[in-house]
Amino acid sequence: PHQTQCRPGGWFPQAQTPVSPLCPSAWRDTWLHPGSCSLPARCSASTAKSLLFQFLPFLHWLPRYPVKDWLLGDIASGFSVGIMHLPQGLAYALLAGLPPVTGLYSSFYPVFLYFFFGTSRHNSVGPFAVISVMIGSLTDSLLPSENFLESVNGSNTTVNEAQRDAARVELVATITVLTGIFQVALGLLQFGFVVTYLSDPLVRGYTTAASVHVLVSQLKNVFGVSLGEYSGPLSMFMVSGGSLLPRTLWALTCGAHRGPQKPLNHKFAAKLPMPIPIELITIIISTGISYGVNLKAKFGISVVGNIPSGLKPPVVPNVSYFGQVVGNAFAIAVVGYAICISLGKIFALKHGYKVDSNQELIALGLSNFLGGFFQCFAISCSMSRSLVQESTGGNSQVAGVISSLVILVTILKIGELFRDLPKAILAAIIIVNLKGMFKQFDDLRMLWKSNRVDLMVWIVTFVATLLLNLDIGLGASVAFGLLTVIFRTQLPHYSILGRISDTDVYRDVAEYQMVTEVPGVKIFRSSSTLYFANVELYAEALKKKVEEPPAPRGAPHKALKKLKKQQKKVEKEKAKRKKVSPSFSQDMEDGHNGPGVAVIELSGAEGGTPPEPTLHTLGLPQPGFHAIILDFSPVSFVDTVSIKILKNVREVDVFIAGCPVPVLAQLERGNFFSSTITKHCFFPSVHDAVVHISGERRRATVTTLDNGLRVASEESNQPTCTVSLRQVKGLLETVSLA
Repeated sequence: PHQTQCRPGGWFPQAQTPVSPLCPSAWRDTWLHPGSCSLPARCSASTAKSLLFQFLPFLHWLPRYPVKDWLLGDIASGFSVGIMHLPQGLAYALLAGLPPVTGLYSSFYPVFLYFFFGTSRHNSVGPFAVISVMIGSLTDSLLPSENFLESVNGSNTTVNEAQRDAARVELVATITVLTGIFQVALGLLQFGFVVTYLSDPLVRGYTTAASVHVLVSQLKNVFGVSLGEYSGPLSMFMVSGGSLLPRTLWALTCGAHRGPQKPLNHKFAAKLPMPIPIELITIIISTGISYGVNLKAKFGISVVGNIPSGLKPPVVPNVSYFGQVVGNAFAIAVVGYAICISLGKIFALKHGYKVDSNQELIALGLSNFLGGFFQCFAISCSMSRSLVQESTGGNSQVAGVISSLVILVTILKIGELFRDLPKAILAAIIIVNLKGMFKQFDDLRMLWKSNRVDLMVWIVTFVATLLLNLDIGLGASVAFGLLTVIFRTQLPHYSILGRISDTDVYRDVAEYQMVTEVPGVKIFRSSSTLYFANVELYAEALKKKVEEPPAPRGAPHKALKKLKKQQKKVEKEKAKRKKVSPSFSQDMEDGHNGPGVAVIELSGAEGGTPPEPTLHTLGLPQPGFHAIILDFSPVSFVDTVSIKILKNVREVDVFIAGCPVPVLAQLERGNFFSSTITKHCFFPSVHDAVVHISGERRRATVTTLDNGLRVASEESNQPTCTVSLRQVKGLLETVSLA
């Protein structure tokens, strides 16, 4: 990039900056000056157009739609998915505890709206079993049937279903609107990454447990069992008895017809333009038999009941429910988005296009928000419908429009024909559609072989969701998943690195046979970052990795006595030196104008001060290294606690290699550096640090003496002894050592 000098200080590169915070995709070259940023006050026409295309993706791809290549496939796919929407919409409304017609509304409005805002070409949005059971558990807890009991003939009581259904529709519409608000807000704030906190094992364990909830919730319709509407932990296990035979026969009949669907479709896939709609055929036949035999009157079979024709005007949701359902709405928003974006990315990767995660949040949010005004419940993406949409030739969101038109025709003209459809048939359709989710139990075997931590996340999520219900179970599962991340950062892999001969590559000496340690240098590496939860463990691991074998028994006690004697001797010598005049003055005068002599460091010079006590003089084992290199390449951040502990690691010369620039800035802000700890001990790589240390050690502890004065080497910081010229007589020529 070009550079320019600007007032009042320094050089700042020419950078690309957004024209407006509201227009992230529009960029222009801007000269940045300190303390000023001149951005236009309003968007240009091209920027507004770009923002509009980003918010309404269909404006970008629809004008380029290849009609000849894609239209027939989208029409066939749309009819196939629309036919699936009809029975699934009715069934999932039953699962949510709502009138069946709300399932048809949820299969029409949100699907049609997704065409304008969605970026996935193969996702089939609409009612989904997991979201429906989450809504159903909420309606059962806040508006149980016991709240709508009415007395009949003074003694018997019955549930006023019309009043209960109206109240539940109002509640669910409010939940749906609030769910949409959460999703739109997260999308506008670019919070699409929030779904990353839901790992794949967590989502699969959660959906598997939710499918068990779905299965249990439909037992009352399949077997005629009377289930009290319980909520909260362990509510799934609270069951009371009832009559079994008639509904069981109907459910088994539906399951028997539904079972051969996949083999038949697979066998005749090349000859059929669309899959055989077994579900639709089943509900048509079942409705005809129920109507002809009058099953409701003769056997007490529960049927769907009246399905009103036509569309209803929008209704403003009851905001008084917001406080009661805000947590559940957020959970539904996150789970629904997680399922939708995971499927969308799978199809996008397979077909070579890109799905915008933030725009998907906005698309789902607007579909839910606007759908809530038309008595819809929250939607997500169905895997079974999406696979059918892809396999039958669907290429774009046009297939979703076709499927929504099929549902519209059903709502306007055909829906009322299904009033005698037995609920046991819908329950059986729901249960058979759970087959794919129950296959996720195979994850246990795979995770046992690949990753035990992910296996624990899967099992804990499954058990917590079963026992604590869907809302509390999700929170507990996310908390446990985050705890596993913390534990893994607390227990990283610590290693001592060695060098591969004749290379600048350093690897763990315990894992690679061709690696040897650098003599006199310990290179320590942790696989995790450093923060308050693991820095003490880091220091302990460093001590264990570099410590030498323990001293002989009794050695510390003897060394302590010897240390005291050495200290007394040093004090006596210092006292004598104060009284004695310099002994080398004449020698200095004799050699004042002589040449400088490079001499080898000598110990114990005549009249010199006794050396300071060392491990060697104390009789203790000496360490086999003189420097430690801390490999900071995996470190992404540090906090104040880790900085304090790192400052205390000063037993020997410590060097830091591979420290990222942001971490270096954090160390500087945390007052890590001082007169003794400088940036000179930081190196861009481990090899650079090793070369520096090796070069320092190769330099002889030699210095140029002028007139026999005692000097110290400034480069190595090692002390040198004073040597008189008489002691180096015969060494008047310059001696050079490598």
